[in-house]
Amino acid sequence: MDGHGSDGSHGGEATVERVALTEKAADLLRELTADHGPLMFHQSGGCCDGSSPMCYPLGEFRTGAADVHLGDLDAGLPEPVPVWMSRSQFELWSHTHLTIDVVPGRGAGFSVEAPTGNRFLIRSRLMTDEEAERLE
Repeated sequence: MDGHGSDGSHGGEATVERVALTEKAADLLRELTADHGPLMFHQSGGCCDGSSPMCYPLGEFRTGAADVHLGDLDAGLPEPVPVWMSRSQFELWSHTHLTIDVVPGRGAGFSVEAPTGNRFLIRSRLMTDEEAERLE
């Protein structure tokens, strides 16, 4: 299932979401939450591990003015999973919709899925003109 994310409305129109997750990613988040408690994502950009979404126990990665909150994911957990991105990367990706997916492979070193044999992955697409207008 593509599109787990808050699904509010504004003025009769559905809210445009910047980030979503697949059902496979939601399943893995539920498993990881059982072991680690509430979780969060941070997408920092850069090379190597920085190009993958990093999943941390909530609050373990400190966010601040150098980060943008992209949204909160509904993975069927008691608490939503917040997703953050470095401001410098957001400037380049501001008109892109991101979907967090999971694929077989070794996760990034500090990301909580690393020992599971799976890794989180970002799939992206440009937003439509209509979506981009509704974001402004």
